[in-house]
Amino acid sequence: MKQTVRHGLGIALSAMAFVCNYSPWVRNAAALPDALTLSSGQQLVVQTGLPMRVASAGGAVSVLASQDERVTLSAEAGGQTSVTFSLLGLIPVHETRVNVVEARRLIPGGQAVGVALKTRGVLVVSDSAKGRLLRAGDVILSANGETVESAKTLGAVIGGAQSDTVRLEVMRGGQTITVETAASVDAADGRRKLGVWVRDSTAGVGTLTYVDPQTGAYGALGHAIVDADTGKLLDAREGAILRANIVGVAKGQSGRAGELKGNFLKEGRQIGSLLENCEYGIYGVMRDAPRSALYPEGLSVGSRSAVHTGAASIIATVEGDEPREYGVEIVRCFPQSEPSQKGMVLRVTDERLLHRTGGIVQGMSGSPILQDGRIIGAVTHVYLSDATQGYGMYIEWMLEKSDALDAEAQAA
Repeated sequence: MKQTVRHGLGIALSAMAFVCNYSPWVRNAAALPDALTLSSGQQLVVQTGLPMRVASAGGAVSVLASQDERVTLSAEAGGQTSVTFSLLGLIPVHETRVNVVEARRLIPGGQAVGVALKTRGVLVVSDSAKGRLLRAGDVILSANGETVESAKTLGAVIGGAQSDTVRLEVMRGGQTITVETAASVDAADGRRKLGVWVRDSTAGVGTLTYVDPQTGAYGALGHAIVDADTGKLLDAREGAILRANIVGVAKGQSGRAGELKGNFLKEGRQIGSLLENCEYGIYGVMRDAPRSALYPEGLSVGSRSAVHTGAASIIATVEGDEPREYGVEIVRCFPQSEPSQKGMVLRVTDERLLHRTGGIVQGMSGSPILQDGRIIGAVTHVYLSDATQGYGMYIEWMLEKSDALDAEAQAA
């Protein structure tokens, strides 16, 4: 008898463990968010996977609909509260903290811009000279104690050296090291040279993402400017963004990204400074911001918590200098708690854009992504295997960077 009871109890406990770990109820409840951040006026649809009812603990969030497996929340005035999910309206299964922030307005970009950047120090792009102790990707900061600001400066210092041994201060892998290397006399002109190829500047075309009308701060590109030969991020000493015209398009092919061809160096009309080049784009301050014909009053910022699959749009310039809005579909969103260039996957659905470019091409990086009447992100990359698809980054990560720069400028 006792053995039968124990056996039955074991089966019951095993069944309970199975239910707790593998039942749809438990799995769906565990998938509900622990925390959300929304902008005032923003709505969010939560797919619960179960017939849930939701109750809000405060006035910051109201429940617009709570039916079957869909719950619609509306962010009201700024503040913090919580919402409780209850199975069938009877059994509380999850509580989510909600932070509602005041809606922020930005002027959406989409304009093509020329980017001109001068590096801090000079970048070594070729290490073909054996025995020089320099590597491709090294950044030469000083030579024989003199600061190196350009390839011309480096050539003058090395050419005027009194010894075949040159002492260099080099940035390598994020650390500053000292390298003593040999300089050889060039038979053609009798001057010493290091025998390596270096680069001190770059230029290209990208897309403006937004301008903050309150501060003039802007963000663009959504990814770093890197050296074409070494793939190394270029540390900006100074730079500028300039007005640009798109004069041609090379359509993308399988395994090869397409490209916008722009013209901006001829006129050289600077519209803003370039203060930082980082993994998440370029940032600076506008002095002659281009106006948005599409949204002259700006748009509110959308929280990444409310970004969802479905219809959206991007603003891009693929001909001349006039931005246009094109339809896309967000096919996947990735929950994130820290910055990343790949927060969502989008697919171009607009026939006009598909006809002109084949989808997403180089130069469109930074194109603002809009959904539900809000700016939610920026285009960052194209799928090499499918030009109609690409990645986007949440706008909040870009704003964190430009806000930090603005705070540094005010503190200086």
